Order: sequence, then C-alpha cells, then structure tokens
Amino acid sequence: MNAHPAPDGTAHTVPRLIAYVGSYATQTPGSGGIFALGVSSDGTALAHLGRSPEPQQAGYLAYAPTTGTLYAVDERKNDGRGPVEPPAAVHAYSVGPHDAKLSWLNTLPAPGPRPTFLSVDEEKKLLVTANHGDFDHVERVVRTDDGGWTVEYVYDDSTVLLYALQPDGALAKLLDVKVMDGHGQDPNSSPQAGGHGQSGAHAHSAVIDPSGQYVLVGDKGTDQIRVYALGTALEPVSEYQFPPETGPRHIAFDPQTGNALVTCEFASDLASLSFDRNSGKLRLLDQVPAVGQAHEGLNEPAEVRVHPNGRFAYVNNRGEDSLAWFSITEGGRLERRGHVPLAPSVHPGLAARSFAFAPGGAFILLADRPANTVRSYAVDPETGALAELAETAVPEAAYIEFVELP
Repeated sequence: MNAHPAPDGTAHTVPRLIAYVGSYATQTPGSGGIFALGVSSDGTALAHLGRSPEPQQAGYLAYAPTTGTLYAVDERKNDGRGPVEPPAAVHAYSVGPHDAKLSWLNTLPAPGPRPTFLSVDEEKKLLVTANHGDFDHVERVVRTDDGGWTVEYVYDDSTVLLYALQPDGALAKLLDVKVMDGHGQDPNSSPQAGGHGQSGAHAHSAVIDPSGQYVLVGDKGTDQIRVYALGTALEPVSEYQFPPETGPRHIAFDPQTGNALVTCEFASDLASLSFDRNSGKLRLLDQVPAVGQAHEGLNEPAEVRVHPNGRFAYVNNRGEDSLAWFSITEGGRLERRGHVPLAPSVHPGLAARSFAFAPGGAFILLADRPANTVRSYAVDPETGALAELAETAVPEAAYIEFVELP
C-alpha cells in the first residue's frame, strides 16, 4: 500500500493493484478516457481513484512494467480533409508509481481506422497495433473499357502497425505498416454492416507470441490468421485459412502448452490450434461452439483469455451475453463447463467487450459495457467456475488492464 495526500490534505492509501479501464466517449455522462480503479488483493473491493479524459475512445490498453508505461488507442476513424476531430492514434502515458496518476508522454497517428488492439515487446522496444477499419464504403463512378460507366465500391484499409519505443517508454516512430488485403464471404450471414462485415479485411488482434519471434494477426474479414516475424519490420511467415464465415477475432496463448486459443466471431466458436515456433505455422486441434446448447439466435464471441494454470479458457459471448469457461484437456481439446450471465447486449458492437485476469489468476475483472459496470469474479482454479465478488459503475467500460504498483 502507498500513502499519499488527498485533495483535502489528509492522507489515504492507494492499493498496490490498479485496474485501468478504457471507456468510449458517447452521450453517456462522464464516459470516455481511462478510469483508474484501486483493487483489493482478493478482488472484493473496487475503488475509484481518478480518470484521464483522453484518449476519448480508449478501446484498448497495454502496460509495459519495465518502464511503467501505459499505452492506449484512440479508436477513431479519421474524418477526412481538415478533420474536426483528432485522428486515430496511439498514446503513451507514464504511470505514477505512488498514486497511479497517468502523465501523458506523447502520441503518434495510427494510419487506418479504428485501432483496436495493442501488444508490447519491452525487450525489443516495439509496440504493435491492429487497425480494424470501418464498414463504410465509398462509391466511385468509373469508366469501363467499352466506354460505358459503372460503379465500384472502395472500403477502408485495415492495417497492422509496428512502432519503435524510446528508452523511457514513449513512442519513437512508426517503423512499418502492413495493409491487409482480400475479403471474405460478402454478403454473409452476420448482421454487421447489413451483411457486409467481410467486405474487406478486418484485423482485430495482433498478438506477440510467447517466444517474442512472431506476431499473429486475427483477420476476421478474410477468415485468416496471418503470422509475421517480429523485427524492425513485419515479415510475412505463414497464413492459416479458416472456412468461410469463421471470423477469427482474438487470440490468446496457453502458457503451459504454447497452443493458441481463438474466438471465431462469425462462426460463434472457440478454436484451439498448435503453434510451431520453428516454422510459425498453425494447426487446428479443436473447434467447439462458444455458447451452450440452450442458446438460440445470433452470438458473436469477442475476447478469449487462458488462465495462468493453462487448464481453462474463458470467452465473453455477445448474444448469449455470458462469460463462459472451457476446460483445456490433453491435445488441446475443449469442453464448455459453465457460464455467468452478463447484461443484455444492445447489438454485438455494444456488449460486454473484454475482461482480464488479475495477476496470478485468482479473479477476473470484466467490462460490462451495456450495464456501465465493471464486475469482479472469483475464479476456482480446480473447476474454472466463476463467482461474482463486487462491481462498480464505469460509464461505457470497454477494456481492463491490470498494473501492480511498486
């Protein structure tokens, strides 16, 4: 615990464990920016410590403990010539070691709409982001070869960006940009963009593997996981192609086996794949429904996390509106074991979006956006079962990142 003066001059204590919560700025009063919550060691108490109003669309966060730097996306779409709003960007903040206060270091643009994921490699001083792109299209009128006229549709680029970091954790420069190409089944069965959710590539995650050699990109628009070697540039290594309308979204590694767990947004599945660190290639081990047998209708899973003991994977479902857990058995086999209910989603884009394990895995914090609430759940390490511990109000809560103060 760290004591420091309160605004009235009295001393109070800041818990050692902090949860930073990214929030989207909407018409909801007080929304947007990054909230700091003090969290008790057992997850039973959540206390508001403060809020940074920027970035306004803080949809994803990543922490670098060596430099004490918190990175945040500003998940925007650039609004054209003479923008009236800030561009899509990545921000770097220094975390106060005694009071958890965020101090802005710097910001760099993020070419490509809607930056939606961050991974940091402190040893190599690199930061990677996936930019999803938007669903809007531009209708262009063009001349045909026979002298007639037709219309072509141009969609936003989705990108993967590689930034260099300064020794103090600040952003140094943009080293490389990979513009995703291709598209999936268009139109498809998802209601996203009126059935055009795969009209172009949509990189939704860019995860550095445990060895630090590769970046795995979940491209839900082309039904691919794209693998790049990680260096001063991103060099293509391999691709894993799922069947049409699978939509690989987020990727998490099993810390015990090194296997990759993947949420399949359009197929409403959870997949397990082996990952060969020598070749950078993936191989499917198992793929199971993300929802229970009783669920009917649309469901699009979002986040996936693997417990530190490697025995259980957790998925939040948008449609079933649940946080579900799955056992991981020998050979990467998956079996759904249970779930806890979450607030009803307005639609898949406005639902509980993300959650995170506290260090050690004793409990989970979840951003339940439709309820404007952050929830805490105890995790049974033997069964994987969840039991709600506490909650606190956070408007438009989108993402959780844990930080341990010195």
